[in-house]
Amino acid sequence: MTQPRATEAQTRWGLIGASTIAREWVIGAIRATGGEVVSVMSTSAERGRAYASEQGIAKSVTRLEDLLGDDEVDAVYISTTNELHRDHAIAAARAGKHVLCEKPLATSLEDARAMVKAARDAGVVLATNHHLRNAATHRAMRDAIAAGRIGRPLAARVFHAVYLPPHLQGWRLDRPEAGGGVILDITVHDTDTLRFVLGDDPIEAVAFSQQSGMAKAGLEDAVMGVLRFRSGVIAQFHDGFTTKFAETGLEVHGSEGSLIGRNVMTQRAVGTVTLRDAEGERDLPLDHRNLYETGLAAFHTAIAGKGQPSATGEDGVWSLTAGLAVVKAAQSGMAVKIEPGL
Repeated sequence: MTQPRATEAQTRWGLIGASTIAREWVIGAIRATGGEVVSVMSTSAERGRAYASEQGIAKSVTRLEDLLGDDEVDAVYISTTNELHRDHAIAAARAGKHVLCEKPLATSLEDARAMVKAARDAGVVLATNHHLRNAATHRAMRDAIAAGRIGRPLAARVFHAVYLPPHLQGWRLDRPEAGGGVILDITVHDTDTLRFVLGDDPIEAVAFSQQSGMAKAGLEDAVMGVLRFRSGVIAQFHDGFTTKFAETGLEVHGSEGSLIGRNVMTQRAVGTVTLRDAEGERDLPLDHRNLYETGLAAFHTAIAGKGQPSATGEDGVWSLTAGLAVVKAAQSGMAVKIEPGL
């Protein structure tokens, strides 16, 4: 096993998966925060070559071992389909590469825990790409709650029903074995965002799912439900792939005030947060920055040994646990405990 670098030098990245999210968001964020993308792996040689050429990446390979055996690669970004995450992440960790992995970490808790253990044993950083906790809106809400500006949090609501664009209407809608469906794609983000904003952990889930014509093979394309947190906070969520004109939002209501976030469950650095209390209504000041650049900056700092990534592997286990509990609750019609067993 090669030893991971943990220095201030430029971090050199390999992409496991020639993905849309890497092209649209992550490659730019790596470069903007001082990293360099040196290689991309795709099982299709033609796709890999075209992707590398388009993105200005020097090398494309078709085998995982070729990317992980490259001494010029310090860290990997995994954006393959969900059922492949475990094997890719464990192999990368054992090769001494730091790992940034898309959510959900895996399709089972056993696999996600094995990924965390492999990274810990290898002494490398494992992070989950939960970008929403990097939003200025959510950080402002977290800080306001921690400062007591709404008193004791009592309830929350998440509006995260969107329209899945045609170029992404693939495996998420027709491959259960790949971890498709809206719950493992979007509800895991809700859970992570709520944990981050509230500073609290969910312990129970109830839910109803919907198949409204977009998803196939028994997968859900919309879901509504409620999470109960340790403190007693209850949080309602609505997630979907099928709503073309809905607005996203996050609200937290406390004993002394409410925080109203609008257009905040998004990849873009946008949105507003309004504080309502006995003194009236005013918007919180926000320092909007690219969410992925914020996450990559934290990751680069973490591998230099100077902090933690925005969302750790353990955070990814938490969100997956909640997602799987929501799936089970929707299927059974019963409340399901959330127990990550970290």
